[in-house]
Amino acid sequence: MKIAFSNDHAGAPMRSVVLEVIKGLGHEVVDYGAKGDCSVDYPDFAAPALRALLRQEVDRVILICGSGIGMSIVANRIPGIRCALATDLFAAEMSRRHNDANCLALRAREQSPELNAQIVRRWLETPFEGGRHEPRIQKIEEVAKKLRNEIGHDV
Repeated sequence: MKIAFSNDHAGAPMRSVVLEVIKGLGHEVVDYGAKGDCSVDYPDFAAPALRALLRQEVDRVILICGSGIGMSIVANRIPGIRCALATDLFAAEMSRRHNDANCLALRAREQSPELNAQIVRRWLETPFEGGRHEPRIQKIEEVAKKLRNEIGHDV
């Protein structure tokens, strides 16, 4: 797979761990992340990775910020992106197995590099089950579209 990766300044200390796991599993990485710890705005660093996914230039996206929350909010504002903030192995696995998450958000603070490495590995290795979950994935986009139409603009 081809994976877009990005991080903000808070995620910079975690980047080498995550990049090593992705590459170690044989995946290609397109790196849009901040290289250092100078303060940057996470939406600016999420955008190019998410754009690559929407353009089908990559298969999945992994984003890291301090809490993981900011990156996941940015990602989930975009139709077609299903971003899971995974802070444990169960969330990583189920986000793929049942929700076909195409984006993973990780937190860099208050989470060990070892756990993040395990989460990335589990997320990349877990397939989508399909079946009964497929209509639910389609319904996510239908609900979003219906709500946008009801209020007369994008939400």
